[in-house]
Amino acid sequence: MENIVVTIARQYGSGGKTVGEMYAKELGIPCYGMNLLKMASEESGINEQLFMQFDEKLRNNLLLRMTTDLYDGKVIPPGHKDFVSAKNLFNWQAEVIKRLAKSETCVIIGRAADFVLKDYPNVVSVFVHASPEFNLARAMERNSMTTAEMEKFIASTDKYRSDFYKHYTGREWTDARNYDLCLNSGKLGFEKCVEEIKAYIKVRFE
Repeated sequence: MENIVVTIARQYGSGGKTVGEMYAKELGIPCYGMNLLKMASEESGINEQLFMQFDEKLRNNLLLRMTTDLYDGKVIPPGHKDFVSAKNLFNWQAEVIKRLAKSETCVIIGRAADFVLKDYPNVVSVFVHASPEFNLARAMERNSMTTAEMEKFIASTDKYRSDFYKHYTGREWTDARNYDLCLNSGKLGFEKCVEEIKAYIKVRFE
């Protein structure tokens, strides 16, 4: 296998992003996340602010989050009335994700990348989770909120991630069947999570 892509979905506070960044740093490969919005903007010609605004619209619109607009692998061309629709903005992000998967070894954080790349044989999908106590304690280390405020923030962030995933994939974000690996960072620690990913890749691809 010439290039291997690791996608990471994660609960807030579980350190999934940290695990992905640590893995990428150890291998000397790129790690992509929110910078995919800028890349999608550059490829589509659509203003980057629109990508961010639709993310925020989905976060704040309960009715929109309760619906599905399943990703179908297509992009809508310029000039079409739906060129800057939420669905097409996601489609352009998916185009970037697919291009990366075809061309380089990398890590992709979030953005439902595991679903976009579900038919790619060179992809390892990972879900990082931990106990509510672990996620809360770690989040409190990095934010100046009260415990009650942080608990509410974690719940709303994970609800948004779950709704985002369901909206574009039709699947449940926390369903273990969506992923190759589900890692409890609270029990393993970040370094051992990285080791687990490496071990899985060695068994599967070497």
